Amino acid sequence: MNEQTTLYICPTPIGNLKDITLRVLETLEAVDIIAAEDTRHTVKLLNHYNIKKKLISYHEHNKLKMQPVLLELLQSGKNVALVSDAGMPGISDPGSDIVAACIAENINVEVLPGANAAITALVASGLNTDAFVFVGFLPKKITDARRYLETIKNENKTLIFYESPHRLQKILELLNNVLGNRRIALARELTKMHEQILRFSLQEAIEHYTTIEPRGEYVLVVEGYKDTEISIDEDLILSTIEQYKEQGYSTKDAITKAAQKLGLSKNIVYNLTKARN
Repeated sequence: MNEQTTLYICPTPIGNLKDITLRVLETLEAVDIIAAEDTRHTVKLLNHYNIKKKLISYHEHNKLKMQPVLLELLQSGKNVALVSDAGMPGISDPGSDIVAACIAENINVEVLPGANAAITALVASGLNTDAFVFVGFLPKKITDARRYLETIKNENKTLIFYESPHRLQKILELLNNVLGNRRIALARELTKMHEQILRFSLQEAIEHYTTIEPRGEYVLVVEGYKDTEISIDEDLILSTIEQYKEQGYSTKDAITKAAQKLGLSKNIVYNLTKARN
């Protein structure tokens, strides 16, 4: 472990107990105190790995009270591990607050890598992973959620949301209304025995959950905005079609090949050729 008094950010399993790293287990064994989002949940994990350690509670509803307590422990020379119920502390929980407080007090912070539901779902989604925006949970009030979505509806990066099962249908309908019928991947029970990743359009997802009851916590990965009013080089499109026709392709197949090569909608290419004839 680090010789300097340190707050260790320790990711915990998002489903399968084997998601945890050897380094996290070693750290949990070595620290003086573990600050947990839910001590009842964390003690089950510790018992599974036969780790006996003092636990204190640190979560959204007591963070103002407990932050000074944690800082005092660290300043007195105690090493503290911070864990959430699942995944990386600081993502959609108050871990980021204590990290910022430690930095302000010149207390060493060490973040250990590990399981994260958002990244796991993103990679499994089949959508663009080059650039993405992590939104997390939308505001509880639908009107506030709609207002927030309006601010990001033209974001061309992939969007990642967390959502509970009881609100899923309403949120899918809201996403469809504000963002339009985009592609979406819905990941649930990640790394557990009944892991499921469904890939739909938003309208298909809404229809699916009219007959299927949502279960488990969800990660929603939504396709970014695509500008259909992109600048089109009409001469390039037509010349590309002609090249394929010269190679022996039919007009229909040449349009399809040109659209694929240029990364355009087949309908855009077809409508252009129709307008020019």
